[in-house]
Amino acid sequence: MVVKNADGREILMTMVNAIHENKQYLGDIDGLIGDGDHGMNMNKGFMTYAERMGEDATGFTDGLSDLGMILLNEIGGSMGPIYGTIFMEMADAADGEEDITLELFGKMLGAGLEGLYGIVDARPGDKTLVDTLCPCVDYIKGAAKENKEYREALEGMKECAEKGKESTKDMIAMYGRASRLGERSKGVLDAGAASCCIILKAMADGMEKVLK
Repeated sequence: MVVKNADGREILMTMVNAIHENKQYLGDIDGLIGDGDHGMNMNKGFMTYAERMGEDATGFTDGLSDLGMILLNEIGGSMGPIYGTIFMEMADAADGEEDITLELFGKMLGAGLEGLYGIVDARPGDKTLVDTLCPCVDYIKGAAKENKEYREALEGMKECAEKGKESTKDMIAMYGRASRLGERSKGVLDAGAASCCIILKAMADGMEKVLK
């Protein structure tokens, strides 16, 4: 089975809808140890993308690139450049490819993570979205090497994303506004890790819908 790059609209709209449905949840999490605007900013970016796409078809990589540009240039806070970079690097890693194989998807996720590492100092354990994304990259790359069935791998990635998100609850924030709280940042999820979990799970759901 494979994901056709041309079938990107279904995947991207699943991501858009997931962020829109969880904007309050993300704002509530961010409000506990941050400034509370994460859900609003993310929703603004994703909804802007959906409005501009309209009813048009789009490739997965083209859509990721367009979404990334909007997030990079048009939403506030640190998360715009962060997610913009991730999505644009993912798109570049598969540009021109018709089939998104599981191996290629692993390369896309890996490129997104490497792009992120190029603009932030955060690494696993620092209570950021890295704690959600990094284990998912490792999992998908491993699943491809093991020749796992595509749908099984996507289901496994969703579990991995959830575990990564939950792991941030017991961490001390090292970056961002929450880092000022030190030990008091423990016991609360990181908002970026939560949004990354929502995005990756929605991406997987959308990919499952178009698997052929």
